[in-house]
Amino acid sequence: MKTILEQISVIAADAFEQAGYDRSYGKAGVSNRPDLCEFQCNGAMAGAKEYHKAPIKIAEEVAEKLAGNPAFSEVGAVAPGFINISLSGDFLAGFLNSIAEEEKFGLELPRPKKIIVDYGGPNVAKPLHVGHLRAAIIGESVKRICRYMGNEVIGDVHLGDWGLQMGLIITELKERFPDLPYFDENYTGTYPENPPFTLSELEEIYPAASARSKEDEAYREAALEATKQLQSGRRGYRAIWQHIMDVSIPDLKRNYADLSVEFDWWKGESSVDGIIPSMADDMKKNGFAHESEGALVVDVAEESDTKEIPPCMILKSDGAALYTTTDLATILDRMNTFAPDQMIYVVDKRQDMHFLQVFRCARKCGIVKEDTGLDFLGFGTMNGKDGKPFKTREGGVMRLETLIAEIRDTMLKKIMDNHEADQEEAAKTAKIVALAAIKYGDLSNQATKDYVFDTDKFTSFEGNTGPYILYTIVRIKSILNRYMEAEGEIPGTIRSAKSEYEKALMLSLSKFAGVIRSAYEEIAPHRICAYIYDVCNDLNRFYHETRILAEEDTAKKKGWIALLALTEKILATCIDLLGFSAPERM
Repeated sequence: MKTILEQISVIAADAFEQAGYDRSYGKAGVSNRPDLCEFQCNGAMAGAKEYHKAPIKIAEEVAEKLAGNPAFSEVGAVAPGFINISLSGDFLAGFLNSIAEEEKFGLELPRPKKIIVDYGGPNVAKPLHVGHLRAAIIGESVKRICRYMGNEVIGDVHLGDWGLQMGLIITELKERFPDLPYFDENYTGTYPENPPFTLSELEEIYPAASARSKEDEAYREAALEATKQLQSGRRGYRAIWQHIMDVSIPDLKRNYADLSVEFDWWKGESSVDGIIPSMADDMKKNGFAHESEGALVVDVAEESDTKEIPPCMILKSDGAALYTTTDLATILDRMNTFAPDQMIYVVDKRQDMHFLQVFRCARKCGIVKEDTGLDFLGFGTMNGKDGKPFKTREGGVMRLETLIAEIRDTMLKKIMDNHEADQEEAAKTAKIVALAAIKYGDLSNQATKDYVFDTDKFTSFEGNTGPYILYTIVRIKSILNRYMEAEGEIPGTIRSAKSEYEKALMLSLSKFAGVIRSAYEEIAPHRICAYIYDVCNDLNRFYHETRILAEEDTAKKKGWIALLALTEKILATCIDLLGFSAPERM
């Protein structure tokens, strides 16, 4: 069904037409002066030039046509040409009752698409740290929003499993354990089933190797050579690589599960290694790629560029692949496997140039169709209170599981301090609330902007926080449960608002479809956060000004309960799109 704004716009368009003007001027919007009206139409000012008429005169004529329409309680023309509109209580209640009966609250779905969301990107052999948080949280929400809009969506973790880090681990293992069979080129037997390292040992090996490679040039050259031999298919090195994957991926899955993040495709750079040679050959044969200083490149600069866009390098002078190569091969693999309509990359915004080159190269070389969407959602940095990238108290990069545990402990303490609760139940609740604190704290910020991760702020039960949102939902659940215990069932009809607080809540709920559509079209989960914060504020003002369960007027009480039931459903839907849920009690 049409959104509330679309319905108002149709009525306004009819009025413009009746007054002798083009109906296209009837588009309505939410008022930027809620103290004066709820909605407004500025079409009179836009049409003044075409009709050589003062905008206030046009506005007055249209307002006269709108006067008396049962959808509106008040219509007025205001200089220089605004048409101010407020809805009638009956129209608003009728709209909410209609969406309450509709699947997805009346949200109209566009033509379904096949979409791939690339939002993981962790390197194997290393634990997830706070730097991986934003990609996981934002990407999961984007995936859920796209699915809610009726699309087929594939979430791809896109592991970093084929680069120099593998060569560094192999080189370090060779120095520490030179007698292992993996390093004997003449070995033809079966390699050990169990890896020669544990996860914790692997997590120590990589940083040690990485640090040494920055100081020891010969060591770095050995690691580069090991990487090349791995990618060329050396049997022993492939076996070590498989051990690394077997040890790393279960740990990655466990950490992502703690964040309620799930991927449909657990592939990495290595999975496309076999198609890179033919891809590069096709680029050369079709005249897209050429040699430059020994490297194979594709020119992607365009005449309209206002800054220099370097060529996209496909192969280095020694024939080795790069991130651009594996990203292009991954796009090719996805097109062959899924033929997606759109690919959305949720990656650090500092990789903007990389993806600009990759996207242009993919289009120029015909890897994607002309109408295939390639979108880069570059996110900002998660910083500490000092404004610098978030660190541990000791100054190191914090592991993701450590951050999650710290937030859980903080929430558990607050829950136990506020209520006498069973320890086990409190721990379960703390886990749910902590996840909301982390995810909402991130998603409430526009993805492209840097933000400060403030534990004290994000775990507060007051203000624009996840715990506040959940506390509001739990409050509604409590009222509905108490009503159910007394009356047996939740009534289904919302009635015309009797107070400004009730109407404010109803107006907020009426905007659901428009908000979700905007969040989808703009790839902007923060719009949902802003929406549910407004809904929660309106609900709590209504709650504090209204004695809901104590109301003696049965019809009035039933209308309020129906309104609360719709509020709870809409809020539950919204937080699910953000990637978290609400407990039954707090």
